[in-house]
Amino acid sequence: MSKTDNAAAVLQIMNLKNRYMELCDIGYPSKPLGALFVEDGVWTSPVFGTYEGRDEVERFFDNISASIVFAAHLALNPIIDVAADGQSAKGRWRILMPFTQADGDKRQARWILGDYAEDYVLRDGAWMFKRIDFFVNFDVPHEGTWAGLERVRSHKQLG
Repeated sequence: MSKTDNAAAVLQIMNLKNRYMELCDIGYPSKPLGALFVEDGVWTSPVFGTYEGRDEVERFFDNISASIVFAAHLALNPIIDVAADGQSAKGRWRILMPFTQADGDKRQARWILGDYAEDYVLRDGAWMFKRIDFFVNFDVPHEGTWAGLERVRSHKQLG
């Protein structure tokens, strides 16, 4: 794989991750998020559980959207290693995420810090998630609050 091909693959994978984060931030729409995964893809976390296959991953996103009603996924420090054959890759990211958690009528502003370990595969010219492993370093309440102040750009506004 040439340096140019490698750089292009890294950029495409970064765009995949950015699209994932963007979708999470507009309410976790399950079908668009599921479409980023291969059919036998996995989303796993010691805190949130393991979901195997696109259908289970989509159900996870359907359910999480009821409790996380606002999120701002801030992905940081990407390290992406593309395999020599250009057909697969591994990535690591850090995440800092302010979010609002709903519990009935109650809303709580929180912070989560964690890391992602990810596997990607190239399918029909597009990079997709094979596996996302999300590890939570901490999930804590915010001392102040943004609960009730959140605004989310609509999907139509994103274009």
